[in-house]
Amino acid sequence: MAKPKKKIRKAAPKARKVVAKATKRKKPTAKSPKRPVAAKASKGSAAKKSAKPMGRRVAEIVTAATRASIDIESAAGRIERAAVRKVGEVAARATRAMRNAVSSSPKIPGYDELPVRAGAPAGAAWGVFGDDDEVGTINLLTPERVVAATSSIRTGKVFALNLPINIPDPPLFTRGKHTHTVKIFPGAEFVLDDFLDNFYPQASSQWDALAHVKHPVHGAYNGIPDHQITGRGGMRLGIDNLARRGIAGRGVLADVARYYDRVGKSINFTKAESIPLDDVKATLEDEGVELQAGDILLIRIGWTKFYLSASAHIKEELSKETVVPGIEGTERTARWLWDNHLAAVASDSPALEALPKTAGNEMEFLHFHMLAFFGMPIGEMWNLEGLAEECAADGNYDFFLTSAPLNIPGGVGSPPNALAIK
Repeated sequence: MAKPKKKIRKAAPKARKVVAKATKRKKPTAKSPKRPVAAKASKGSAAKKSAKPMGRRVAEIVTAATRASIDIESAAGRIERAAVRKVGEVAARATRAMRNAVSSSPKIPGYDELPVRAGAPAGAAWGVFGDDDEVGTINLLTPERVVAATSSIRTGKVFALNLPINIPDPPLFTRGKHTHTVKIFPGAEFVLDDFLDNFYPQASSQWDALAHVKHPVHGAYNGIPDHQITGRGGMRLGIDNLARRGIAGRGVLADVARYYDRVGKSINFTKAESIPLDDVKATLEDEGVELQAGDILLIRIGWTKFYLSASAHIKEELSKETVVPGIEGTERTARWLWDNHLAAVASDSPALEALPKTAGNEMEFLHFHMLAFFGMPIGEMWNLEGLAEECAADGNYDFFLTSAPLNIPGGVGSPPNALAIK
């Protein structure tokens, strides 16, 4: 029996030890009643402590957002200031270009100072642009003036100024009617080709080359002898000169037809009525347009609009005898055109000036002054209707104008392939 007692005594301490351990964990001490309270207090402290960093964090976020807002405003301000500077720079460049255009352009004599070359007829600009020149007043379209002319582009709207090449129909001034043939390309049925027969480059909207009209007494522009002129033995003064040079600059529209509507005047399009120079001037004044050196002046009298709505009988009669109104074809008009130093003049009229001339006034032909004396290209039968509508709508009668005549070696005229960019 002694053996079991020993086992019990040995086991008892173990049990006590275990209990002691358990009791030790659970036994309250002097501090233990306070521990739950302390724990609660400590939890609240932690909340207070964590609230402070959260407040600081919110403050930092607000501060950062405020700074970002200020930075955005500053960036917007910088962009606005940069835009203002850019506009100022563009305006300054345009001003410089305009000044350069004036300062770098050749000194052009007034009409009363012509001629500048010995032996040239009175009122002739021969030699003004050089003794070998073949483009005349197109020389006034200097690079500086072309750059300055881009300031007339405001909306980017583009207006094509050519009539279809089959209008007028039948053609005027005894010109023939062309035929247009479209064919399938030989050996490649998926390709089309075409060609024109009997094509008159001046039958519709056109530029007159300087070779188109010479003075019957004094000869052609710049005194170039007949045997050197295209069609008379040589190849000079052809439209290819303008084609190689290209035409670009500031265009100005004198809408005489619309001005007449406003002031109660009218034009008889079946008569050779002459539109006084004073009415052209009054039109420009009414539009608020001031001509500048190198301008390309377009004069709308309303002929194209009339023709497109005319009866077949009227069109047939015009093809037999071309009687058309136009601007005053006098030396007075020539003087005004030259003294304004225009690069070229075009109209919707078939001849720019009224034709035919009355008996005894055959030598009062504006073509003699412009083509033979000045070397100033003449445009005729341009389609100005769409452009005129837009100018009347926005009140701006100047625009950027480009024209690329056909490069016909020795050609006497060409469609203008003209665009007005508003």
